[in-house]
Amino acid sequence: MTNRTAPPLSGTQWTIAADGQEAVVVEVGGGLRAYRAGGVDYLDGYAEDELPPGSSGHVLAPWPSRIRDGRYTFGGESYQLPITEPAKHNAIHGLVAWQRWRLVERTDASVLIECALPAQVGYPWQVTLRTRYTLGPDGLRVDHEATNVGVGAAPFGLATHPYFRLPGTPVDDLTLTVPARSRVLFDNRLLPIGAAKVTGGDLDFTAPKRIGAQVLDNAFGEIERDPDGTSSVRLSDGARTLRVWAGEAFKWWVVFTSDTLHGDRQRRAVAVEPQTCPPDAFRSGHDVIVLEPGDTWSASWGVTVSLDG
Repeated sequence: MTNRTAPPLSGTQWTIAADGQEAVVVEVGGGLRAYRAGGVDYLDGYAEDELPPGSSGHVLAPWPSRIRDGRYTFGGESYQLPITEPAKHNAIHGLVAWQRWRLVERTDASVLIECALPAQVGYPWQVTLRTRYTLGPDGLRVDHEATNVGVGAAPFGLATHPYFRLPGTPVDDLTLTVPARSRVLFDNRLLPIGAAKVTGGDLDFTAPKRIGAQVLDNAFGEIERDPDGTSSVRLSDGARTLRVWAGEAFKWWVVFTSDTLHGDRQRRAVAVEPQTCPPDAFRSGHDVIVLEPGDTWSASWGVTVSLDG
């Protein structure tokens, strides 16, 4: 029998480094597997021979979050997606997470990758996605593009799913800031049934507040923006602040304290997810992007870590 070395489960690994930082991007899913600055791992990633737990680092497209029963209507036609969350009978987190992305170009500090999403049952449109990861003095920057290369208008949404840590500080002791005036109300399948203002409630993180024992798996809307048009979610432990920023194309934030993950990952990190649209958007139409043939959509987000005091 011939011995052979199997490729990593996450495929080819592309490592970039600059300004005291390092990031690892993977072929399968085109996601972010690791991010460290000053030798500290701020992304709660995974090993190259491990399947990404809880969608860790995934690019979520052509829709983020859940679609009830995988059914939706667009342009007067009805579509049925595969049920990829059987326990709740939903279609979850899009179609590109397990696709192989190809390398387009690479430098020491940047990598550009591409995924050609083919037309398929439930999503009969052809969309080419590109993602560029870049390290620089201001931290990690991620730029997304999506181009409709087919002949009909296509519904589209995108999010990312990184889990962040401030090593040495439990989730309960982190201070969280979310610049949002409302939140989605969910049923027991984590599907939207309404919305509520956050003002003065337990989920009001418009000013920095300790997470404490709260279990968070929430979508936040009505985003308040900085003067440059970005919005930012912050995690702090008093010594360090991790800021996740997102451009104007991202109209929603999801924050998840990883309570449903297994083993030592349970409640070890906080997923901070910039999203273009809320859960079940293909059914509601809320903030769905319509890509006309030949259209290219783009959006950016990023991460910075600073020392407090």
